[in-house]
Amino acid sequence: MNAPDQVLFDKIKQLPSQRLAEVEDFVDFLREREAERQLTHAAAKVSEASLVQVWNNDDAAAYDRM
Repeated sequence: MNAPDQVLFDKIKQLPSQRLAEVEDFVDFLREREAERQLTHAAAKVSEASLVQVWNNDDAAAYDRM
């Protein structure tokens, strides 16, 4: 465990027990948001190949030059 991790754990340990539920909820929120971000990124990457046909055409090129 590195020093910043230990500092964070020490701060959490100093919180009153009723605040620990809030910390846990916030950590769960952050983990869920990260998972959603990764899922969105993966979906965009997968769909990129199928959208190349739509993006790379003469009509789209006109918009690219704007």
